[in-house]
Amino acid sequence: MTTGKKHPRRLARESVLQALYALELTQDNPEKVIRDILSRYDFNEETETFVQDLYWKTVHNGSWIDEKITRHLENWNFDRVARLDRLILRLAISELYFIEDVPPKVSITEAIEIAREYSTEESPGFVNGILDAVYKEMSDRDTTQT
Repeated sequence: MTTGKKHPRRLARESVLQALYALELTQDNPEKVIRDILSRYDFNEETETFVQDLYWKTVHNGSWIDEKITRHLENWNFDRVARLDRLILRLAISELYFIEDVPPKVSITEAIEIAREYSTEESPGFVNGILDAVYKEMSDRDTTQT
């Protein structure tokens, strides 16, 4: 993967995606996986903190996030969702709910762009649809709680 002129946060999200993919494939120790990923990049302290925060929040909340995804699938089984799309959705939903310094629209746009770059032709639209539904549910919940 080329680092080119990508924004540090984009590289951070992509590295978290790589870590989640490695974790799912290898079933390795999550701590080892994140150490391996971080050793491949030369992130500054702030970006490395973002990577670790997003990774651990995604890992620790995986079942909860998967339930959110499943709730918004229409006529589709969770197990049939492409692995990369599932991982992109997990990462984005984790960012939406648990990373407070990123505006929700940025999280959604970034997930769509990552899906465009790494997954299938249909993936950006699919990811957008699920994340819009999750965000709407999140916004509705926030509105009813105030």
